[in-house]
Amino acid sequence: MAKDSDKRDKGKAKGAKAAKGKKGKKGTAAGGATLPSVANHPRAGAQVARAKAWGGLVGFLLVGVSSWRAGAPVSDTLLRALAGGVVGYVATWAAAVLVWRHLVVAELRAVRSHRAAEAARRAARRADAS
Repeated sequence: MAKDSDKRDKGKAKGAKAAKGKKGKKGTAAGGATLPSVANHPRAGAQVARAKAWGGLVGFLLVGVSSWRAGAPVSDTLLRALAGGVVGYVATWAAAVLVWRHLVVAELRAVRSHRAAEAARRAARRADAS
């Protein structure tokens, strides 16, 4: 029975060490603030998911119809269509993430410039008032 409690104590010690060295979630800074990313954006996640779905469907249908019209057997047609759907899904996902990365950066730049302009207007008002 003493051996069991020793094992538990060692497990607790390992867990405590792991908790100390554990890093935060991906996408968070050291101070706890979230970093800009496609996953953290309020609209980007839904848009990327919708694009992936459409990309998979279009890839499946394009390859399936073209394979069927070429006269391939049904099993080959379905297999090729499935592969086309996967390729369309992945390609569309990559393109959607690429586009949204640029949009997130552009939105951040716009917000930063808007805030700088507001700060300059406030400073000008204070200077006029005094």
